[in-house]
Amino acid sequence: MAEEDALGRALAIARQYIASRRDRPVSPSTTLDDLRRAFGAPLADGPSDPLTVVDRLARAAEPGLVTTTGPRYFGFVTGGALPATVAAEWLAAAWDQNAGLYVMSPAGAVAEEIAGRWVAELLGLPKDVSIAFTTGCHMANFTALAAARHEVLRRAGWDVESDGLQRAPRLRVVVGNEVHVSVVGALRTLGVGSREVVRVDADDQGRMRVDALAKTLAVGNGPTIVCAQAGNVNTGAFDPFSAIADLCSDHRAWLHVDGAFGLWAGASSALRHHVQGVARADSWATDAHKWLNVPYDSGLAFTAHPAAHRAALSVSAAYLVRSAEEPREPMDWTPESSRRARGFTVYAALQELGRSGVEAMIDRCCRLAGRFADQLRTERRLRILNEVVLNQVLVRVEPGSGDADRATRETIRRVQDERVCWLGGTRWHDMDAMRISVSNWSTTEADVDRSVDSIVRAVHASC
Repeated sequence: MAEEDALGRALAIARQYIASRRDRPVSPSTTLDDLRRAFGAPLADGPSDPLTVVDRLARAAEPGLVTTTGPRYFGFVTGGALPATVAAEWLAAAWDQNAGLYVMSPAGAVAEEIAGRWVAELLGLPKDVSIAFTTGCHMANFTALAAARHEVLRRAGWDVESDGLQRAPRLRVVVGNEVHVSVVGALRTLGVGSREVVRVDADDQGRMRVDALAKTLAVGNGPTIVCAQAGNVNTGAFDPFSAIADLCSDHRAWLHVDGAFGLWAGASSALRHHVQGVARADSWATDAHKWLNVPYDSGLAFTAHPAAHRAALSVSAAYLVRSAEEPREPMDWTPESSRRARGFTVYAALQELGRSGVEAMIDRCCRLAGRFADQLRTERRLRILNEVVLNQVLVRVEPGSGDADRATRETIRRVQDERVCWLGGTRWHDMDAMRISVSNWSTTEADVDRSVDSIVRAVHASC
């Protein structure tokens, strides 16, 4: 059958790609024009054989693939893809289950329920939190903050789902100066403009200052949401959750925690102290496609107020037939009605790793980040800018004389061009820096050492 031939060819191509990941250049050398030519043939008038389509797609895509699932990709806090999760993703595509309603996929609904509970337990969140599977942490933040918006306005006597925002009591949303852009983006979508967000000072590692938050909350009143952070995107630092939770309790503010990768510290006995007090929050957002190492896309939102969560997101229509036996309908908790069954891959990851495997993977990534920092410190023209408390390392090139920003940017360019590893740039405290994120299950000490050698060569060539 043509379908079976196409699936068999796709499997062979995928196996070849997976086998090449450890040694292939991390970033592509092709150009934008080359890729447009490869993909850009005129649309055919008639149908094509599925096997031919798969071959054409693979030939066009191969030169432009970034080896993000390989062991030396250190950009954007991107996890790899565990073997069981890739297989589960293939099954999910073959099964093609719509996870919106229980009756559309009983298996998809229950897989989400169980996998979500496992994640909440690993992260140390309260029992019986509500759970939503989303595309990523941006939409997880949106989901949790929609629940927050509902609840704080409900307490003020306003039904935002029915009556909207135009005449609602004014929302006060407080964030740290190092808030992640996805939180601001989620708030904008929820009707809180970026200029309306109240920012409070952060310390030299990006942690929200409790004294600054206290002063801000003491001024004014009304419906209030505070957004804290588990894992600063540059330094990996954590806000002081216990002290922030005390203040939120005093002011009846909803506390939301953006923990795209840092929330996973709760799964490690060695790192759990970083998230002390985080369970006292009202909502949390994280990614599975980061530190749980499942394929893109996979985010999760949790709230300690299921009624608010459901009220903010659920919709109904006569044709949306609900199960008589299953009260938890997946579509009640996410912004999407139709979506793929993301629970299968999260379930597979947790089955493959188990509790101890998740902890070991997180601990190993953090040790490797420390190895990066320790080795790079020995190069006199490099300075580590952050306290390496998690999996993030910020590095700056300081040539002794000349422009350090230029030298840092040039070093990043040379590292990327050599293609041994991939790391990105960032701006930190008005300085350019290299940003190294260690998040892949397959990264080894040898990968770190090889990448350090590439960085040092680039430094010598740039200064």
